[in-house]
Amino acid sequence: MTSPYTLEDFDFVLPPELIAQHPLAERSASKLLDARGVTPSDRVFRELPALLHEGDLLVFNDTRVIKARLLGFKASGGAVEALVERVLPQREAIAQLRASKAPRAGSRLRFEDAFDVEVLGRAPDKALYCLRFPDDPLLLLARHGHVPLPPYIQHAAGTDDESRYQTVFAKTPGAVAAPTAALHFDAPLLAALNERGIAAAHVTLHVGAGTFQPVRCSDLAQHRMHSEWFDVGASVVQAVADARRRGGRVVAVGTTSLRALESAAQGGTLQAQRGETDLFITPGFGFRVVDALITNFHLPKSTLLMLVSAFAGFDAVRGLYAHAIARRYRFFSYGDAMLLERAAQN
Repeated sequence: MTSPYTLEDFDFVLPPELIAQHPLAERSASKLLDARGVTPSDRVFRELPALLHEGDLLVFNDTRVIKARLLGFKASGGAVEALVERVLPQREAIAQLRASKAPRAGSRLRFEDAFDVEVLGRAPDKALYCLRFPDDPLLLLARHGHVPLPPYIQHAAGTDDESRYQTVFAKTPGAVAAPTAALHFDAPLLAALNERGIAAAHVTLHVGAGTFQPVRCSDLAQHRMHSEWFDVGASVVQAVADARRRGGRVVAVGTTSLRALESAAQGGTLQAQRGETDLFITPGFGFRVVDALITNFHLPKSTLLMLVSAFAGFDAVRGLYAHAIARRYRFFSYGDAMLLERAAQN
């Protein structure tokens, strides 16, 4: 399907000092741009319960960020860095490798001066490699790996990042990037939402490093979305049906929760489903499940910015981003958030 928009339509100029490098001391102290009305309103994230309705359903992504970054050396002595994208059976994994010269199939890499990994060859996506670990990759990553902070965060991951680049309800390991809209939730806020009669459900979508890759095709129809594993269980389908019956809205916490829900509804109605999704949401997409969205501010020319523009309206989102920049909101993973309603035409 031809899009009326091109890649350049999703570009904007962001002052670099607005890219958040560290989280705030308190998760729920972030700013929240309330975009539900004609005029956007500047709020604090802990005010969220007052902005939702009794009977609404919040859908969270319970993926857990793994310590997917490894530093090491090739047998020749050359430095190599790995970013594990996905853990497979038989102690194998798919990873990005950064080295001065591409390692050959059959070669071995020494990581963290602790264990050796065998390079099996290129993955189906030729930009990635298949690796075999000497033990369960998740165990080795947990012991020796580093938190894979996004490329726009300029400090090395520290102990604070190990806790703060993770949601308070993270459960299922497999992501190499956090579902950042959910980073604003803490225990007191979750309790306040529950007291207000706002229900919660959890899906899983393992965010891949491809989420940070800019789109390079001016024609959006030529872009191929990176694939991510997701799971929408029967309990989520029931929770959505229950919310509909009581007149509540489905509020996705983050673009990853939205993509999981809408991927599971591509057959026409929401169905329990697990597997791979490469759903690419651009303006004109027909939303079937999500009524409102909590999301952070996204990179220029990114698929996430396109998704948000599809959800709330292209012109509306451009205006919201201009407002956020003028009001000095903090952008990207450790930044602030906004609350959006689905545009009427969707």
